[in-house]
Amino acid sequence: MMQKKFSKAHTAQPSITRKHFIATTLAGLGSTYLSLSPLTFLQNGSEKIKAIAFDAFVIFNPQPVFNLVTQIYPDKGAELIKLWRTKQFEYSWLRTAAGKYKNFWEVTADALVFSANALGVSLSTDQKKQLIEQYLSLDLWPDVLPALQQLKQKGLRLSFLSNMTTDMLTSCMTHTKIETYFEKVISTDLAETYKPDPKAYRLGMDAIKLAKEEILFVAFAGWDASGSKWFGYPTFWMNRLQSPAEELNVIPDAEGKTLSDVVSFLNQ
Repeated sequence: MMQKKFSKAHTAQPSITRKHFIATTLAGLGSTYLSLSPLTFLQNGSEKIKAIAFDAFVIFNPQPVFNLVTQIYPDKGAELIKLWRTKQFEYSWLRTAAGKYKNFWEVTADALVFSANALGVSLSTDQKKQLIEQYLSLDLWPDVLPALQQLKQKGLRLSFLSNMTTDMLTSCMTHTKIETYFEKVISTDLAETYKPDPKAYRLGMDAIKLAKEEILFVAFAGWDASGSKWFGYPTFWMNRLQSPAEELNVIPDAEGKTLSDVVSFLNQ
């Protein structure tokens, strides 16, 4: 099945450089796909969707973290951001594979310490605390609030399904004042694992009490979109960065650049 792409241009977008990619936001991996008619997806069950589960970074913009890094380390900020983000995911996946779980808050701290040591930059206790705690007050992407209002008006049940801890998610929700839009805050910490482990995705079904075909998962990263499709969720890839293709032999059902594209997709 081909994928429905929601964007102003129907031609492939130019790839961004890795440096720009890391320095501006969290890694989001995936691909650009050909279009298909709305009927194609309807035949695969979009009319059954009753709820949406979002990865946290579809909603929250991590730019404040990057801004603080470059403020503290003006000479090596871009390098530190790049290595820190890489190690965050390496550590989460390595610990999952080895059965040596730590939650995302702890993994994020460990990845920061390693990265600072690797680059030879000083990291005081106060600086470490300041950087880690920035993850508690992330801002919304500009398109989020209007789209959340429209999705709620459609009667859809909205939840998070994220590798971030419950405390991290709740704090960011309070900071951005969006608590009333979300029915469930689902952290993979509940299963002591990380996406793309199927046990992590199953938490959405268990918490929302719906079949997987009734839950649209909206992914920020391409690997997360692939993991969601492997699990069996209808999947929308929020490709804000117009990132290049993952070669994982699976594609999401649709792709867009903003949350308004999810609204358009569900209105087909």
